Amino acid sequence: MAKKNGGLRFQPSGGARAPQVPVGKKQRLKIERLANDGRGIGFVEGRTWFVSGALPGEDVEARVLGARSQVVEARGERIFDASPQRRSEPCAHARACGGCSVQHMPHADQLALKQRMLAEQFGRLAELQPEQWAAPLVGPEFAYRRRARIAVRWDAKAGRLDVGFRAAASQDIVAIADCPVLVQPLQPILHALPAVLAGLGRPQAIGHVELFQGTASAVLVRHTVPLGEDDLARLQAFCAGQDAQLWLQGSGEPAPFALASGLGYRLEPWDLELAYRPGDFVQVNAPVNEAMVAQALEWLAPRADERVLDLFCGLGNFALPLARRVCEVVAVEGVQAMVERAAQNAASNGLDNVRVVRADLAEPLADAGWARGGFTAVLLDPPRDGALQVVKQVGALGAERLVYVSCNPATLARDSAELVRQGYRLRRAGILDMFPQTAHVEAMALFERP
Repeated sequence: MAKKNGGLRFQPSGGARAPQVPVGKKQRLKIERLANDGRGIGFVEGRTWFVSGALPGEDVEARVLGARSQVVEARGERIFDASPQRRSEPCAHARACGGCSVQHMPHADQLALKQRMLAEQFGRLAELQPEQWAAPLVGPEFAYRRRARIAVRWDAKAGRLDVGFRAAASQDIVAIADCPVLVQPLQPILHALPAVLAGLGRPQAIGHVELFQGTASAVLVRHTVPLGEDDLARLQAFCAGQDAQLWLQGSGEPAPFALASGLGYRLEPWDLELAYRPGDFVQVNAPVNEAMVAQALEWLAPRADERVLDLFCGLGNFALPLARRVCEVVAVEGVQAMVERAAQNAASNGLDNVRVVRADLAEPLADAGWARGGFTAVLLDPPRDGALQVVKQVGALGAERLVYVSCNPATLARDSAELVRQGYRLRRAGILDMFPQTAHVEAMALFERP
């Protein structure tokens, strides 16, 4: 027999729990300020609302996307009193598509938002500010993205194939024929792709599609089951008509359907060409990437007789331009495939002063053979998790100067505090506008130690 509950019943302090805000509910509210991710912040009945697509001072109607405790996430659907800073979104899909979250802001306001976000992270997490703020590194507002992932989903109930980009805060797919942030050579491919995929014999076999533009255009088709000969022929004919390479990916690594003439990108100021394969990491914004490399070299100021360390080197995006300036570059990467690709890129560009090694960058560096002798300058470009284990060891390598390229201001600030503890000074920092029309922040910082 179950024991009766004759004990006490507890409630949270402050009384009964307030009922949760249901998803889909509409609420009119006043936006008071901006969050770091570009969403508007308002307050209703003790709850904090984060409203995408809203600006300070606006009176909006928002639809609830989700709620937890006292925080509500919502999307602005009607603007009753618009801010004078608001602009009409250049893309008709901006309010539905999950790709561009701040198109309603003028570009100058987007840059100010990103600058403020970086400064707040330095101040809040590291109690630190640079001695000098660099001007934002910018490129074109639109037509900059040379890589895009296209969502594909077979709707069995409706008997149709949905092709487009993921909706904001949803798994829904928004059909998009033209994307203003995509580079021009990929626009006709994007426009014609839905009809081509829908015409396949087994469209439900398609997982997703990725588009690439560099020294050539490429289309990567990810499939969940092997494709039939007719479907392969149709895809190949489509790519041939678009002057693009066809790449396929099943359970293994991406592979070209036919012998390809090569896929890569140029770094013109250094007369370099870097080969890559679909699936490799490359910066999506070619103009800002080139400007970023130039700024990194300017800040690091490498001398001809120096030995420089490039950590998280990837394909050699920084290591190869550095090799044009110094006597030796040691480039370190944790992924073997990228190590091989970087070494091949160095060889194909005639650079024999680049040593590419694979290493676990969470392990001690000073004991590694390639680290003996130390380095006067270090450049690192880590993933979003940052490089705390690495920066804890940088001082032991003897580096006088360090340039840190970051895609996450929070981990940059955390790692900066560690560098300062080792005696480095944060001389300069600034944002890199790698993703215009979004609130995503990339940054660069220069550290020096006497």
